[in-house]
Amino acid sequence: MTTQETAARYHELANQRNFIEIQDTLYDENVVCEEPEKAASMGMAIFTNGREAIKAKGVARRATIETVHSYSCSEPIVAGEFFSVVLKQEITFKGKPRMALEEIGIFQVKNGMVIKEQFFY
Repeated sequence: MTTQETAARYHELANQRNFIEIQDTLYDENVVCEEPEKAASMGMAIFTNGREAIKAKGVARRATIETVHSYSCSEPIVAGEFFSVVLKQEITFKGKPRMALEEIGIFQVKNGMVIKEQFFY
């Protein structure tokens, strides 16, 4: 797949909140995830290496959510081997008040597979 095709498929699956399929079908086995430094204060690793570790991190994070009130993924912007999306959600974490979250995700693609994801929030 081209970067554009990978980005389009990511967008489609993200708007379905089908994160496991994204990771199973679009992520390279050795994909790297980078979160902002403030993620550590939320109990998340800043760097995560490997598809299975990233999947496990996502499962653990979703387990802390009580309710997803809304979720959206913007149309991707593609440049060379990169694409970016804006992710917005309104959620209630267990034991916390409802909140709105926004982040930018930047993804690097090689040979049709995401090899790096980086988030800014």
